[in-house]
Amino acid sequence: FMNEVNLDLVNITGDVPLLEPARQYYFMAKCREIISKKSEELNRPLYCRIRTFGCQMNARDSEKLTGILESIGYIESDTEIPDFILYNTCTVRENANLKVYGHLGNLKKLKNKNPEMIISLCGCMMQEETVVEKIKTSYRFVDLIFGTHNIFKLAELLYEKFTTGKSVIEILKDTTKIVEELPIDRKYPFKSGVNIMFGCDNFCSYCIVPYVRGRERSRKADDIINEIQNLVDDGV
Repeated sequence: FMNEVNLDLVNITGDVPLLEPARQYYFMAKCREIISKKSEELNRPLYCRIRTFGCQMNARDSEKLTGILESIGYIESDTEIPDFILYNTCTVRENANLKVYGHLGNLKKLKNKNPEMIISLCGCMMQEETVVEKIKTSYRFVDLIFGTHNIFKLAELLYEKFTTGKSVIEILKDTTKIVEELPIDRKYPFKSGVNIMFGCDNFCSYCIVPYVRGRERSRKADDIINEIQNLVDDGV
């Protein structure tokens, strides 16, 4: 676990912090409380599964999403029926979109068996308005939809789902935010991707990246160097 956060130190009785990443630590701690209670009621752990489509950027995002889910108490498993399932989607080719729709059909059957299961979609495909509209009308059993600009808010959006019981959809058109110091669960012990910047300002006629990943924004040099140093210390 990179950037492991001690949620026991987070005050969840006071006001919600406005600044990041403290705001997300608050919601992670609140979600952990809810998941712990659900786990006690069911007398078993709660399981999650993340399916990643697309590029290395998506793979890296999924490591962050897994880190958040594990820190709030989910256990990642490919064998158990998931209580939370997340598809991190890609939209570079139409085939990628069709694949996701195909999987959603299968998930409906799983959800019928386990109505408490939370189904979530995020990533590049969700940045397309037509896709979100289609999901809202044809796949109403999807509980949580967010895009590429607010993956750091997973715990906050999940808390809203837990407390309202309603579907949560939050797609941002663009962002200037880069939130550091969130938990990351690396897939491989020996290699890792390091983001230098996000988005792109070159609107090439054949490329969807600037539309789904937003305008170019760079991380601070110190944050990049610190992350590389931590990876080296960890044996990468």
